[in-house]
Amino acid sequence: MSSTNAFAGTWASLPTPLSPWILDVVNSFGFTQMTPVQASTIPLFMGYKDVVVEAVTGSGKTLSFVIPILEKLHRREKRLKNTEIGALVISPTRELATQIHSVFEQFLSAQSQNSEPDNNPTSSSSKSNAFPPPLLLVSSPNSSPAQDVERFLDTGADIIVGTPGRIEEFLLGRGSDRVNTKELEVLVLDEADRLLDLGFTQSITRILSVLPKQRRTGLFSATMTDALSEIIRVGLRNPVRVVVKVEAKRLVDGKVLHENVEERRMPANLQSLYVECEPADKLVQLFRILEHESRNCEAARFIVYFATCACVDYFFRILPSLRPQITFHSLHGHIPPNKRTKSLQAFTSHASTSTSPAVLLCTDVAARGLDLPDVDCVIQFDPPVDPKQFSHRCGRTARAGKSGRAWVLLGEKELGYVDFLSVRKIPLKVHDRLPDTSETAGDVPASHRLCDSVREVVRKDRDLHEKAMKAYVAFVQAYSKHEASYIFRLQDLDLIGVARSFGLLRLPAMPELKKRSRDGWEDADVDWNTYAFADKTREAQRLAAAQDTAKLEAQRKAKEKETHNRKDKKVKNAAWSDKVERKEEREKRREKRARKKQWKAANEAVAQQDASKKRKEAEEDADDWDELAREERMAKKVKKGKASKEEFDEEFAGFDSE
Repeated sequence: MSSTNAFAGTWASLPTPLSPWILDVVNSFGFTQMTPVQASTIPLFMGYKDVVVEAVTGSGKTLSFVIPILEKLHRREKRLKNTEIGALVISPTRELATQIHSVFEQFLSAQSQNSEPDNNPTSSSSKSNAFPPPLLLVSSPNSSPAQDVERFLDTGADIIVGTPGRIEEFLLGRGSDRVNTKELEVLVLDEADRLLDLGFTQSITRILSVLPKQRRTGLFSATMTDALSEIIRVGLRNPVRVVVKVEAKRLVDGKVLHENVEERRMPANLQSLYVECEPADKLVQLFRILEHESRNCEAARFIVYFATCACVDYFFRILPSLRPQITFHSLHGHIPPNKRTKSLQAFTSHASTSTSPAVLLCTDVAARGLDLPDVDCVIQFDPPVDPKQFSHRCGRTARAGKSGRAWVLLGEKELGYVDFLSVRKIPLKVHDRLPDTSETAGDVPASHRLCDSVREVVRKDRDLHEKAMKAYVAFVQAYSKHEASYIFRLQDLDLIGVARSFGLLRLPAMPELKKRSRDGWEDADVDWNTYAFADKTREAQRLAAAQDTAKLEAQRKAKEKETHNRKDKKVKNAAWSDKVERKEEREKRREKRARKKQWKAANEAVAQQDASKKRKEAEEDADDWDELAREERMAKKVKKGKASKEEFDEEFAGFDSE
């Protein structure tokens, strides 16, 4: 389906009118009109259609399934029992599940406030008229799987929201004999393609095996892949595919000209830019983009994406020292869930508590589904290893009709990525390198000065050096596994430039560096024996470990010396009888060698005599043969008349006697 407008009619224009309390909550959000994806999906989902919805990020997909779920459960003639569930929403990450849960909470809290108490309950096992809060199966520090089941039985929740692993445990593990899914009406897979990419296919299949076939199923995402065909065959019945396309417009002579409707992966109000810069210049360009985008808004909010968790950890420690006027937050998959929640809350509430820019450093864990309000700019310090994540990253800004900008930093040999994305309906425009306005220009390039500054920060704490090495190795390994490997070729990557941008004090020992030229690289002048951790506890542990190592080395050397001395002493202090015995053995060996020598000499003499005798006999035999041959020739001459018999007898007169 397509739409030529940013909005597609009022909520009252739906074929099936919404319940008044749901409409009130929607109006309280400030959404007076539906987006195209909502206008297309809600009537289908409220009816008896399964849907596969593909629409750009920030287009309102969440309300497209939240409202139909609430309407279906609210209009049930018979209320669900405490052990029964009516709707199941599965998301790939805890953060997205938490966000979906919060949207449900806003509706359900408003409904429970407006509902009247039920003074005539039909059964003790029946639920009250007010909706209970949906169960959240995401945050393991706050609840265990066993506690999730107990919370479900206590509250009698109709709606379950969570990640695949926890929901599988809830339905097939702890709650296998206590949770009833026979009355389930709606199943939603949010960011469905990501659920498959993360390897949740088996979990999803097992969950589907315990759900009733007569249900409504919806798959929602900004990008759909071929892998969805497997799930579609298993879990959907005659699905309707909803694809929301974006119409490009041009302003010519004050008039808006509508171009052909085209399928795009990016919001219409998003400006996507790329800057060509080498690895050693990336950090400089990052700071210049932050400065450039902050001019119009002092409390601007940015999201900066890195390739790995180790890179996020490292730069989160480094960047505040280089730009103290900016507030930095971090988010990645290895951070505990409670800390991730606090970091997100601090970032989203930054504008109301501060006038300085805020930057969220993160990995692709924050690329999908998260509705982070008022994000002004997205910067991809490292392009994603999975190209499908590119549009999701950019979609964290320019949401719900707002404008935004997205930047990506590409090297000279990575520019083929621009054409690659263009084929995928993600157009990028080139932007010149931003000028150096914050630093004093000079003969030394700004990138070199900044890399030296990073090194100076790293020198202050050995822990930063360890994080830098870990981040560098993780980045190189991630780069080598890029799905667009014909564009992002490891052999073309300037590993020395990357090391400078990371502020490394020395290069790590890794196979990728063995055959690389190290021109332009110089290890920092650091005394590694005294290079200390800023954390006193870790430094004490390092010193203790160093002392233990020194002790072990000293013990090893002392043991070797003692062993050597013991051998010398044993030889020197050997018993007299041992010496006599060894002397006798030496004499025996000497006599044996002499006899062997005599035997060899005697054998050689006999062999020489035999050889001389054989040579003499051979010579005598040769003379006899010569004499016989001469006699035969003379006999032939006599026979032919060339010689007389007298000459023959005279020649061989003494032959017979001999």
